[in-house]
Amino acid sequence: MRNYSTIQILAAALVLVAAFTDIRSRRIPNWLTLLGVLAGLSLNGVTYGLAGVRNSLGGMLLGFSAYLILYLLRAMGAGDVKLMAALGAIVGPENWVAVFIASAVAGGVLALGLMVWKGRVRETLFNSLLIVQELAHFRPPFKRNTHLDVKDPRSLNMPHGVAIAAGTMACLALSVM
Repeated sequence: MRNYSTIQILAAALVLVAAFTDIRSRRIPNWLTLLGVLAGLSLNGVTYGLAGVRNSLGGMLLGFSAYLILYLLRAMGAGDVKLMAALGAIVGPENWVAVFIASAVAGGVLALGLMVWKGRVRETLFNSLLIVQELAHFRPPFKRNTHLDVKDPRSLNMPHGVAIAAGTMACLALSVM
């Protein structure tokens, strides 16, 4: 049996609570993400000193910056941005990249399932092409089609906290972080 570090346990606890609250209320609470950031900075500081704090800040900045772009394109909610910043503060930039990739894969699989389940395959494929076309011309896709705004009640969306949790847990199970 593998021995998990305190950092790995903290990351798992953060994303599992976030996924649960995201499913239940479609929100990731600020208290949870703030606690994640503070715990990540503190734990890395105590464990690795100043280098740990710098690493933690780097992970937080990377997570926040990458997801801020998605938020500005209205593809993610603000809670997802803050969750990835908190996760970055816990696991650092190198491990955050692995979690990001695994979360993207998990999100894609979940989105495919939701698309088929809701019977919106054709519409989703059309919207995917529209997104690529608009981004290629440096235009925000939601301006052309309001269904592409995550806040539009007619849009097909899912709680992304679940994908983040699945990606994080996969990285832990595969010993990637």
